[in-house]
Parts: sequence; C-alpha cells; structure tokens
Amino acid sequence: MKNFIFIFFVGLFPAQQSWNLQQCLDYAAANHPLVKQATINIKKNDHQIAASKGMLLPSVEAGVDHSYSFGSSINQSSNQREVLNTQYDQLKAQANIELFNWRNYVNISLSKLNKETSSYRLKKAQNEVKMNVIQTFFIYQNSKSWLDVLETQISGIEEQIKRTEKEVEIGSRSKSDIYDIKANLGTLQEQWVTAKNQRDLAKINLLNALAVTQDSVDFVMNNEVALAEEDFDHSDFTKRLLENNPAYQTVLAEIKAQEKSVSLAGSAYLPTLNGSYSWSTFYNQFLNKDNVSTVSFSDQFTQNKNQSVSFGLNIPVFNKFQVKNNVEIAKLNVINSTYDKELIVNNLTQSINSIKAQFLNAQEKYGLLESNFENQKQSFLKSEEKYKEGLMDAYTFFVVRNNWLQANYNLISSKNDVIQQTELLKVLKTGL
Repeated sequence: MKNFIFIFFVGLFPAQQSWNLQQCLDYAAANHPLVKQATINIKKNDHQIAASKGMLLPSVEAGVDHSYSFGSSINQSSNQREVLNTQYDQLKAQANIELFNWRNYVNISLSKLNKETSSYRLKKAQNEVKMNVIQTFFIYQNSKSWLDVLETQISGIEEQIKRTEKEVEIGSRSKSDIYDIKANLGTLQEQWVTAKNQRDLAKINLLNALAVTQDSVDFVMNNEVALAEEDFDHSDFTKRLLENNPAYQTVLAEIKAQEKSVSLAGSAYLPTLNGSYSWSTFYNQFLNKDNVSTVSFSDQFTQNKNQSVSFGLNIPVFNKFQVKNNVEIAKLNVINSTYDKELIVNNLTQSINSIKAQFLNAQEKYGLLESNFENQKQSFLKSEEKYKEGLMDAYTFFVVRNNWLQANYNLISSKNDVIQQTELLKVLKTGL
C-alpha cells in the first residue's frame, strides 16, 4: 500500500523530487517496461489456460439457408427431373465434441506450467531491474560526492589565494606561494569539468535504469543507514541464494514445461473419439407452377425435421514420421533446457561469489578508513594551526587540505560500496 501511494504521488507531482534508494526500487519494480511486459505475459497465460480448458467443451453452430433454383431440377413429388423454379429454406444446428483427445488434457497442464514460468520471469525481471538500479544509483552517488569534493577544493584554493595575496602584501608570505597555489587551480578546474560530466552521465544512466524519461528527480542517500553483517561462513550460503533466485526457479519451470511438451507431442500417437449431433428442417416451394399443391410453411418445417447423432474413432496409423520427429525434437529441447540450467547456475554462482567478495573487501576497507579517519582529521587540524602560525607554506597546506578532503570522499565512497553490496545481497536473499 505504501508503494502504491508513493507511485500515485509521483504521477501527480512531476516537479523536482528527492528519491532515496528504496523509493527508486519500488518505482522500478512496478513501472519498468520489462516488468510490465512480464505482467502482461501472466495475463496472457491466464487466457491460454481458459482456452485449453475450453477445448473440452462442445462447439455449437446454427445457420439458416435461403436459396432459389431455376431450370432443370428434381421434382421431389414425382422424383423426376423437370424444369422447375423453386425456393428452398433450411434451418439447421450442429454440435461437435471431442469425447477423448489426450492432447487437450496435456495442453491444460502445459498452460499452467507456462503460467508458473511467467510468474518466475516476472520476479526475475524485477530482480534484474533492481540490481541495475542499485548499481547505477551508487555510481551516481559516488560521482556526486567526488564532484562535491572538487568544488570544496576549488572554493578553498580560491579563498587561500586571496588570503595569501594579502599576506604577501604585508610581507609575511613569499610571492612564490601564490604561484604554487595557482598552478594547481587549473588542474582542479579541469578535474571538476570531467567530474561534472561523469555525474551527469551517471544520472542519465540511473534515470534510464528507472525508465524515467524526464529529469525531474534528485537522488539522495538516507541520512542514517545501518551497515549489515552477513554470515558468509554458513555452509550453504551460496546454495540457498542460488536455489531461491528467480532466474534459477525460471529455468526449472522451463524444464518442466519442456518435459510436458514431450507428452504433448506424443499425444498424437493416441486415438481420438469424436461425437456430433445435428438437427435440421427445411421448406420447399415451387415458383410459377399453379398445378402443384404446396404444403404450408409451418407444416413443412414440422414434417421435414431431421436429427442425427454420430460417433467417430480416429486411430493414427502412419503420419509420415511427423509425430516421431516432433517427439524427438521435444526431447532435445528438454536436454537443451538442462544446459540452460547449468549456465544459469554458473552465472548465478559467479554473481553471488562476486558480490560476497566485494562486500567483504568493501567492509574491510571501510573499517580501515574509519579507524584511520580520526588520525587524518587531527593531522589536518594540526597543519591548519601551523599554516596560520606561518610554520607551513601555502602549497604544503593546500596538499594537506586536499588529502583531508580526499580522505572524506574515500570514507563516503567506501561506505557506499558496503551499502551497495548489502542492497544487492538483499535482492538476492528476498528471492521469491
């Protein structure tokens, strides 16, 4: 319900908004075209199931014929050929039913399996969309953080140039300090242009991952994000994630459907039993023949009524090896699906182990940076005091200050990496 309300307000207020990661995931899981296509396929499967069940019902048709005949024809009274002009009207109805056709029952089972497969594909599409959103979301956050660092550095160096120029005027600083600082300003500005372009491209990629065509959303991190702990040492960690993954469940369902297709192809070997019922009546009138008495319309329809019931048994004897080949092709499709399963297992195992390795690496890196962060902060504060007291030149202080800002970015980026891998694992763990 919360997700629905969020998406509803997104449609009502297209102005600039701020979305966190969870809001991005909720929106993409409900509105991405891949997800919508998968949802449509489930609805199509519902109709296919209904159509398969409908094959067990009889087909009924009714019709009315009205015709004229001119010239030589058989006089039904004398059973002789004469030159007659006649009017003929017929009312008929017919019902046909397949009393037994094993193919119809197999089709029902296959349609249900196809729906099951489509349900897994929907979840698979949602997971793939979420994984892509998570990766592009943190690429954007890191690029934005780096741009903020460069903007802070440029702002700081511009202020430092002004302050150093004043100190040069009063003789407390040498003029070479100004040249040293200005020499780095151009490099920083060039880096800023590159970083701005990377941030803009990252946002375009994120909007594309969300299937949002208008740049009306800003993407922000939650203020407080708890870093998770994962039990990677559990013996069946990878196995549980693998077996719970929709891609794996999809290929298993596809194998079941292919196996059922073998039965469907083989059903053509079996006989079929058909039944039919028909009812008809007619009215016949001679035109321009005064000496022939004509029975009234209602009497003829009553007298000419006819009903018939028939049954037929069809036994396949020889079908040009078509059924045999269809069965063999269906069996090969089953084998091919098992190879698809092996590929899925390999790819998912690689993805899970890769996320596991990146999570542990990011967690370790963040721990080291966090423990050393206070030391770097204190080093910067001491250098700032030395610079103010004239014990450190402007360029050296500029380097120390930039190193401090870089340390801030590294800590933020490292934390984002841990959160990113946590979110990726969360998607894998939710599974079905």
